Amino acid sequence: MAAAAWLCLCLCLLGLPRRAFAPQPAATPRLRTRGAAAGPGDGMNVLFIVVDDLRPVLGCYGDKLVKSPNIDQLASQSIVFSNAYAQQAVCAPSRVSFLTGRRPDTTRLYDFYSYWRVHAGNYSTMPQYFKENGYVTLSVGKVFHPGVSSNYSDDYPYSWSVPPFHPSTEKYENDKTCRGKDGKLHANLVCPVDVTEMPSGTLPDIQSTEEAIRLLNVMKTKKEKFFLAVGYHKPHIPLRYPQEFLKLYPLENITLAPDPWVPEKLPSVAYNPWTDIRQRDDVKALNVSFPYGPLPDDFQRQIRQSYYAAVSYLDTQVGLLLNALDDTGLSNSTIVVFTADHGWSLGEHGEWAKYSNFDVATRVPLMFYVPGMTTSSVSQGERVFPYLDPFSHILGLVPQGRSKKVVELVSLFPTLAELAGLQVPPACPETSFHVALCTEGASIVRYLKASEEKVVEEKDGCDDTYRCFNEEPVAFSQYPRPADTPQWNSDKPKLKDIRIMGYSMRTVDYRYTVWVRFYPNNFSANFEDVHAGELYMVETDPNQDYNIYNNTSHGGFLKKILGFLKR
Repeated sequence: MAAAAWLCLCLCLLGLPRRAFAPQPAATPRLRTRGAAAGPGDGMNVLFIVVDDLRPVLGCYGDKLVKSPNIDQLASQSIVFSNAYAQQAVCAPSRVSFLTGRRPDTTRLYDFYSYWRVHAGNYSTMPQYFKENGYVTLSVGKVFHPGVSSNYSDDYPYSWSVPPFHPSTEKYENDKTCRGKDGKLHANLVCPVDVTEMPSGTLPDIQSTEEAIRLLNVMKTKKEKFFLAVGYHKPHIPLRYPQEFLKLYPLENITLAPDPWVPEKLPSVAYNPWTDIRQRDDVKALNVSFPYGPLPDDFQRQIRQSYYAAVSYLDTQVGLLLNALDDTGLSNSTIVVFTADHGWSLGEHGEWAKYSNFDVATRVPLMFYVPGMTTSSVSQGERVFPYLDPFSHILGLVPQGRSKKVVELVSLFPTLAELAGLQVPPACPETSFHVALCTEGASIVRYLKASEEKVVEEKDGCDDTYRCFNEEPVAFSQYPRPADTPQWNSDKPKLKDIRIMGYSMRTVDYRYTVWVRFYPNNFSANFEDVHAGELYMVETDPNQDYNIYNNTSHGGFLKKILGFLKR
């Protein structure tokens, strides 16, 4: 069947109008070569779940307060990575990075206002690669960041077989839908709601779950393999969620962050002044001083309470989706990946939101469920993911396996390719703007072990030349700033306004960050013009409160970052 006819057929089967069809750009299929080794999940479908602004506040990551039984249940059948990091703690740059397998310096996206295929290089994406290898690729919710950075199309038709689905109610996200104590509607940060009073009587993530379940039911009858990406919006602000989830977190049980102060030796360039939080009606009413605040203690507790409630709301949506994987009989033939685009500060260091290089902003949950690998093979009809009600299930499930290896989201593309038995894309050369298919991350499949091993043994050494120095696994992140001191655009500077770039290196032992002069006109950094530095030792300072950069000889750390950039 001709490609155009096949795509039209898919549109009809998936319930989408033919008018949504757009011609597919010419692409060269990159099929698994005869000599390529079969992956553990060779021939399996892929369910890729990505969450907006989710730090690892989950039971499976040791959080004692949160109620996340469905995600914990997924973890109990998965390998969970304890030290996974995003490449930039803001939505569009992070998502373009892990979906292309390239770092922000290669995508040249540090803000929201350019499309990599036009402004950097015509890089293949992870879903595009699966599509070119015979998969039906489907996008539901927020996978790519919408707007300029994905060509106002979520990179369709390059990445997706049919136009991506977006919930009809997402357009109300920033409207005045939060009922205040005065009985009026506001655009608040803290926003528990009666769902029946919301536009169309629903919320965007509920709609995304319903559409993803519909697609699973469509695909179960087809012979084509599928790559289904589902992007959930919560706990991204506003913290708008069904109000009943507040019952799980009585305010008297909510504490402040363990370090709610601005660290004494924190360079001013490193601080993010949480300007998007300040723009919400309830925060505006507090008249908090710029840039350091702080917010009143009682309101800090309310934010933390609502963040946890939003996570439990998210957990129910993930639970319904995974339950549908059981209902459709696809649990035994589908790889499931669960992660987030970055974390979110909850008052640590006197900061809120993302927009920094700290662990609370860059660290993400990451887990892989691979039938027959992370767990024993699943019999047809066997239930792996029965839905668990967070209001009644407190199970304390533990991960099937856990790895403490430091890993990066930029490794997702080659990892999923290898798990699915596809040819792993080659490592990028030193300059790769002209190379359509390569990755700057390396597959981490070697860290996944058979399900009978409850704890992943951590072997010494490292065979990843992209991420290792002196046999030490490393994760790299970066964040741009417009000036040495906090400005109103410090959190989200446009490319033309960037003057400083903070390059950060995280190992199991330390986080080292150097803030250097950056030139947006040619995307270059001058490491001889160092504006500030940070060094935190994980063992003695796990919360990264005590910067010892000025007390330590750190030439070796800088040399490592320079060595990485040259690669």
